[in-house]
Amino acid sequence: MEQKPAENPGHEPQERSKPEERLREHERAYRFTLARFEQHVLPKMAATLPGWVRPDHMTALGVLASVGIGLSYWLTVRHPAWLWVASALLVVQWYGDSLDGTLARFRRIERPRYGYYLDHLVDSFSTFAVGLGLGLSPYMLLSVGLAIVIGYLVLSINVYLETHVYGEFSFGYGYMGPTEIRVILLALNMTALVVGPFRFELLGLDVTIFDVAGVLAFLGMLALLLVRVNGNLRRLASLEPPGVVRGE
Repeated sequence: MEQKPAENPGHEPQERSKPEERLREHERAYRFTLARFEQHVLPKMAATLPGWVRPDHMTALGVLASVGIGLSYWLTVRHPAWLWVASALLVVQWYGDSLDGTLARFRRIERPRYGYYLDHLVDSFSTFAVGLGLGLSPYMLLSVGLAIVIGYLVLSINVYLETHVYGEFSFGYGYMGPTEIRVILLALNMTALVVGPFRFELLGLDVTIFDVAGVLAFLGMLALLLVRVNGNLRRLASLEPPGVVRGE
């Protein structure tokens, strides 16, 4: 049974809203390239699911697909045909990861705190699983794969902080979101099937064209973070000017 909050006898005003109310107030910002497509398609897909399928089932499907993607990348050491499996599982992972929240909203059975916590925890794990699999494959150095994971997680942490201070949850940076990243991975998989690892020596290291792409992606994420942090600090400084005495 859900506990009711203790009543305020009137001695001090309650300035903070309950956690679930704050989560409901967070506006979702859809700015990336495929956002309109997903807004149109995902509710229709949710409507076709049978009643026994719950949002948690879709979350579990996304997690299992992420593990499968990582394992498939790792197994490309034995045969590049595993890239086909990784590509198929990327589609499955998008299906599960995108539909869990959509299904909850479509049926009006949202659990704001539960969903917010679980979704971001699962997203972090999935990113690690895919990045580790890439790093263990013959197509990318482990250091590059983990650098991409670290960059993605730092960007995610910044998004969570923005959600707290602004009350707005922005899924991606600019026109890049989770779905766009999956599309890029699919394109890289197809390229790898055609041209292979395409190895060459750079600064004394045996690297592939995918290592170069991974390093550029990491540097791009770092640049996006610095721009976003600079904008956030300027905005917050204007909202809360320094040196202003505030009431106790």
